[in-house]
Amino acid sequence: MSFAISTDSGSNMPIDLIRENSLIVIPLTYRYDDEDHSTIDLSEFDGESYYEMIKNKEVTTSTVNIQQFIDAWEPYLKEGKDILHISMSSGISSTYQTSKMASEILYEDYPERKIITVDTYAASLGEAMIVLEACKLMDEGLTVDEVADKIEKKKTSLRQVFTVDDLMFLKKGGRLSAASAMIGTILSIKPILIGNEIGQIVVKGKERGRKAALKALLDEYVNYVANPVKDVIGIAHSACKEDVKWLKEEILKINPMQKIITEIYEPVTGSHVGPRALALFFFKKEVETA
Repeated sequence: MSFAISTDSGSNMPIDLIRENSLIVIPLTYRYDDEDHSTIDLSEFDGESYYEMIKNKEVTTSTVNIQQFIDAWEPYLKEGKDILHISMSSGISSTYQTSKMASEILYEDYPERKIITVDTYAASLGEAMIVLEACKLMDEGLTVDEVADKIEKKKTSLRQVFTVDDLMFLKKGGRLSAASAMIGTILSIKPILIGNEIGQIVVKGKERGRKAALKALLDEYVNYVANPVKDVIGIAHSACKEDVKWLKEEILKINPMQKIITEIYEPVTGSHVGPRALALFFFKKEVETA
């Protein structure tokens, strides 16, 4: 039985990969100047202007509502297809819970169909990497249940590490505690943050200055990356192209065959990490050394 793969725009998926894999992408909403906005095609998103703007203007965000899921999925269910939805982390968003509620409503009208929802415990290109893994498995001919089972296992090996310029963006959006956010206000301390095992953002370490923080991201890759030849990695940023260039070049010096996706943070997640955030996503070794 055929199935469609669905995700939300928090996956930061480049538009060419959305089209190549025929993905359903459900947009998250952000609001400023009393207007709602949503972005799926990041090639049309002026990130430089946006991340400059949010330094001085408040942006609010909202989860996908139930009807958006229903409207996006129902045409495929009518065609006789099942749905595999791969969601942003429940540790930072209620989008996953909303997708579950939508699936329960749709089951009443389509009891013969399967709607499987997966909480990636990830965001941005980390979420995208799980989506791409699902696409690969689907192309190999696996069933929707088999794909869901394999990505549930695969997601546990995802490493998400990033640094930000101002932790108050995470604090303001409720993604980080006030106590943790305070470390970024003293003596140019730059935090190293990770997504933990349940998809929450936690402080892993502190570095003195931006250069040291970037080096710490590189060290994470060196210490933990599992299969640089086989697996793709992701670098997401909120308008700091020079830092992306440096990190990408350093990684390729170590592993010239490494496949790398780079993308600007989509505006919803980007509004929470703030300007000049830089994130690295990769599949880690099964056994960590620290």
